[in-house]
Amino acid sequence: MKFNHVAHRLDSAHFDLVVDLLRSQLGFVVLRRIRHAVWLRQPGTNVDLQFSLSSTTHRDDDKQRSQVSFLSLTPREDLEKLVAWLAERGLAASVGAYSDREFFMDAPAAFVDFVIEAMRPELAEYDVQV
Repeated sequence: MKFNHVAHRLDSAHFDLVVDLLRSQLGFVVLRRIRHAVWLRQPGTNVDLQFSLSSTTHRDDDKQRSQVSFLSLTPREDLEKLVAWLAERGLAASVGAYSDREFFMDAPAAFVDFVIEAMRPELAEYDVQV
């Protein structure tokens, strides 16, 4: 088996807005779209991100442990820009920290079971040969 994609859920009311955020602010392209799901890829990567529509009213209290993660030299600042972009469009979001090099953004009304994480690149240097 070969790794293909990771899937998370978005609230149906904010689905298109989050897809637009990923496309316009992070350069993702839409690979496939059906009525209840979308598959996205950021050029230069080979793992896809799938989002499915969700109408659940319960948000996981522990969702900070489930991330869509990005590497960044300025992780907090980059997440703050995404928060501002969402706020301009009426969706509340905030940035929190796991450490002084790892941060997360949550948009509770939109993200059902995940947060967006940004961390310094050196944290992903696992010294593993692939």
